[in-house]
Amino acid sequence: METSPLKVLFVCKGNHARSIMAESIMRRLPGGTFTVFSAGSQPRPEINPFVVRLLTSLNHDLTGLAPKSWDDFARPGAPELDFVFTLSETAANAVPPA
Repeated sequence: METSPLKVLFVCKGNHARSIMAESIMRRLPGGTFTVFSAGSQPRPEINPFVVRLLTSLNHDLTGLAPKSWDDFARPGAPELDFVFTLSETAANAVPPA
């Protein structure tokens, strides 16, 4: 029986470092088990340059990686998420009630 990939969202405040790294790492998992996203409560304008250098040095594909607002995942038509992981206390404390 074939199942759809689980949809995972990593959230932190700026969505320019930790959550971007988590998204990129999880994208590389084999088997198509996950569709991965990241977002921030207060997204920065661009990915941290150190993170870009690190991921590039590890041969990660940076296509499509960019800071995004978590509001994008609350809009009509947004993907229905199976898991949401907060990667900072600031983001965890700012998560709106369901």
